[in-house]
Amino acid sequence: MPCEGCMERDNKSTDPTMEFLLLGFSELLCLRVLLFLIFLIVHLVTLAGNVMIFIAVVKEPSRPPMLFFLCQLSVIELCYSLVIVPKALLSLIVVDGSTISFIGCAAQMHLFVALGGAECFLLVAMSYDRYVAICQPLHYVAVMSEGLCLRLAVACCLGGFAVALGLTVAVFRLPFCQSRRINHFFCDVPAVLHLACTQSYTPELPLLAACVLLLLLPFLLILTSYVCITAALLRVSPSVGRCKAFSTCISHLGITLLHYGCATFMYIRPKSSYSPARDKMVSLVYTNITPLLYPFIYSLRNKEIRGVLRKMLKRKKTAQLN
Repeated sequence: MPCEGCMERDNKSTDPTMEFLLLGFSELLCLRVLLFLIFLIVHLVTLAGNVMIFIAVVKEPSRPPMLFFLCQLSVIELCYSLVIVPKALLSLIVVDGSTISFIGCAAQMHLFVALGGAECFLLVAMSYDRYVAICQPLHYVAVMSEGLCLRLAVACCLGGFAVALGLTVAVFRLPFCQSRRINHFFCDVPAVLHLACTQSYTPELPLLAACVLLLLLPFLLILTSYVCITAALLRVSPSVGRCKAFSTCISHLGITLLHYGCATFMYIRPKSSYSPARDKMVSLVYTNITPLLYPFIYSLRNKEIRGVLRKMLKRKKTAQLN
C-alpha cells in the first residue's frame, strides 16, 4: 500500500541532508506536561534500577554465569533507554514535533534494533545457562566457563548489530514520500516503512528476515531449552526439588514473555495493518514500561541478585558507620 499523501517518489531519499519530523504526541496537547513528567520519572527509575544492579554485580568478586548475563542485560537496557527516551521527552516539549536528520534517524533505528536483537540473543544464552544448570548440573561449572560466557556475550552483541545494520540499510535505501512526517516519537521500523513510496510488499522482506533471525529462531531455541528443562524436572521425584529448580527460571521466563510478546505484536504483521495511534501506545509500553519492570523482575525473583544487593547495601552501611 502506498503511504498517505504520496504522489511521487523522492529520488533524494538517501540524501544525508534530508530531515524527518517526529510528530510524537502532538495530538495530546492537554496531556503534554503530565506525559512529560511520567516519562521522566519512569526513565530515571529505570536508569537507577539498572545502574544499581550493574554496580552490584560488578563489585561482586565471584560472578556466576547468570549474574554475568544479568549484568549485560542491565547494560543493554541502559543503552536502550538512552537511545529512545531523550528524543521522546523532546517531542513532548516541542509543540509541532521535533526534527531528526536522515543520519540521526538511521542511527537511532540501528541502535534500537541492535540492542533489541542483542537482548533476544542474550535471552537464548540465559535459557542455555538454565538448561545446563538443571539438566547437566554435574557439568555446569565445566560447561559454563568464564570464557564461554564472554564469547556468548560478544556473539549476542555482534549478532544483534549485524542484523540491525542490514535492516537499517535496506529501509533507508527506499524512496520516501515528499511529506516526511513520522507519526511516532522515535524512528521505529514500521513508522519509517509507512513513508516508503512503493505499492509492493518488497520493502517488508528485510523486516520479515530480521524478525525470523531476531525473534522466531531465538524463541524456538528458548522453547527447546524449556522443553528439555520440563522433561528433566518431571523425572525429579520430590516435588519440593522440582519447584525449587523451576523457581530459578521464573525471572527469565517473565522477561522472555514480556520482550517477545511486545516485539511480536509490533513487527510480525503486514504493513497494511499499521495503525499510528495503536503502535505508539504499544511502543510506549515496549520502550518505557518493560525496561522499568526488568530490574524488579530479576531482583525480586532471582536469589543471586537479591544476595548481591544485600551485600552491597551492607557494605554501604558499614562504610557509613566507619
